[in-house]
Amino acid sequence: MKTIDTLVEDIYSLFSSDNKNKKLELKKEDLDAFSNSIIAAVVSALSGRENKRTLRLSMIGQPNRKIWYELNGGKKKEIDPPTIIKFLYGNILEELLILFTKASGHTVDEMQKEVSVGGVVGHHDAIVDGTLVDFKSASDFGFKKFKEGNITKDDPFGYVAQISAYAHANKTSEAGFLAINKSSGEISYCPVHSMDFINPERRINEVKSLISQPEPPPRCYDAVPDGKSGNMRLAVGCAFCDYRNHCWQDANNGRGIRTFQYATGKKSLVKVMSEPDVPEI
Repeated sequence: MKTIDTLVEDIYSLFSSDNKNKKLELKKEDLDAFSNSIIAAVVSALSGRENKRTLRLSMIGQPNRKIWYELNGGKKKEIDPPTIIKFLYGNILEELLILFTKASGHTVDEMQKEVSVGGVVGHHDAIVDGTLVDFKSASDFGFKKFKEGNITKDDPFGYVAQISAYAHANKTSEAGFLAINKSSGEISYCPVHSMDFINPERRINEVKSLISQPEPPPRCYDAVPDGKSGNMRLAVGCAFCDYRNHCWQDANNGRGIRTFQYATGKKSLVKVMSEPDVPEI
C-alpha cells in the first residue's frame, strides 16, 4: 500500500519515459469526476461568485477586519476578468492534482466531506492515504512557502487555520498540503505538524465576537514607506484584499487609494507627498 511520503514522486513517474510503454489505466469514474469538476469551475467563473455572507471554516484564518467586512456588508472591489481567469486555471490545476493522485495509485477518500467546528461548516478536500490533504495551486512566490515548509510562518491567506479546523473536525493529527506551481508545474507535498495547528474552537469564538461588533476592528496592516519619497503604499496583505478600496477610502485626504503604473508594475499609494512622474490609473 502506498503512503503519502511517495506521492510527489509517484505523480512524476506518470510522466517519466519509463512509464511510456506501460498501460495506464484511468478509471472512468475518476475521469468523469474530473470532467464534472472542470465544467462546474468554468460555469462558476462565467456566472460569477455569490457572496453568501456566511462564516465558513475556510475563512477563520483570514485577518479580522477582512472577515468583519465579508460578513457585515463591506463594499467589495469588483474582480477584473484576468483575475477571474487566473482563479479558474488555479482551480483546474487543483482538480488535475486530484486526478494525478488517483492515477498514481494513492487512495483518495471523503472528497469535499462536510465538517463542522463550533457550529461553523466547511468542506475539506480529501483524505489521501489516511492523511487529510488540501490541494493548492500557487504562484512562484507562494509555492516556495510550501516547498520549503514556511507556510506555517508566512500564511496571509489563513491556510493553516483552515486545515487545523478540518483536522480538528476529523480528529486527526495527520495533515498537509499538496501544492502545484502555476508557472513551472512543479509539485510539492508540505506536511503540517500538529504542533503548528491553531485552536479552531478558540478562533471561531473570537471571530463570532468580533463580527458582532458595530464597527470593524483596526486595519490588518499598516501602510509602508514607498522608498524615500515620503509616499506610503499598501502592504502586500492589503494589496490582494477585495475590500482594500472600502477599507482605505479615507486615504489621500478622502480621495482613497491612488494607483500609479510604474515600469515594474502598479503601486497603490495611500499617502502621496511627492507626485509620481508616471501615469495614474
